[in-house]
Amino acid sequence: MRQMAIEHYENFPVASLLLPPRYRGPVVLIYRFARNADDFADEGNATPDERLARLAAYRTQIAGIAAGLTPADPLFEGIARIAREHRLPLVLFEDLLDAFSQDVVKRRYEAFPELLDYCRRSANPVGRLLLHLFDRATPENLSASDAICSALQLVNFWQDVEIDYAMGRVYLPQDEMRRFGVTEGHIAERRCDAAWRELIAFQIARARAMLASGARLGRTLPGRVGLEIRATVQGGLRVLEKLERARGDMFRRRPVLKWFDWPLLLARALVSSPREAR
Repeated sequence: MRQMAIEHYENFPVASLLLPPRYRGPVVLIYRFARNADDFADEGNATPDERLARLAAYRTQIAGIAAGLTPADPLFEGIARIAREHRLPLVLFEDLLDAFSQDVVKRRYEAFPELLDYCRRSANPVGRLLLHLFDRATPENLSASDAICSALQLVNFWQDVEIDYAMGRVYLPQDEMRRFGVTEGHIAERRCDAAWRELIAFQIARARAMLASGARLGRTLPGRVGLEIRATVQGGLRVLEKLERARGDMFRRRPVLKWFDWPLLLARALVSSPREAR
């Protein structure tokens, strides 16, 4: 997953000063859960069985909360509290754990719908949890949030093609690689030829269209919450812009957000809606 915590997930200004103070504590708890569980799947030298066992332990904690038990662990005590106070669906935490568990055992994706289903569980639950937290979880808002979160997950994949390959994973759909005449040898050799550039240009265009389809959410939600979402969308677009300028060469010019990008993102977020942040 690798996309949503402060140091791990560059495209999300997590619990930033843009958010109203009353939301920052719950948001930090949600992202801490996601970060910790994601690290179980990705970080360190644990065996696959050990990784799955750690994720299963988190799943047991969530099941205990659903059963009305009071967790002893401070993280899960906090999750139980915010889930109760804000009526957060616990199944969304379970979806995240399912995606992280999948990362331990699944290394390739044959077609885009299969990859999108992974995004549905690895990325979309966080956006949905935030909408429930903000009491704005209408069907229209949830749909827009899903488009943004899935797109940002894809943006992260295209940033990190080389990093993921080093961990044995390829998120580029296999059928699309074949269609453009790209093999895994391109990644192993850091080969940025015309076929590779065309494949990545296709991925950039699709992710950009998905961000655009969900961008209305940032104009729908009021005040600082809407501004936060617009800044997040702009962050994803900025990474795509940098990848496009690099002509798909994330091997030598990995596109990341730098400190000097944030004033630009905020300016773009402010002008992307007639509403002013409150």
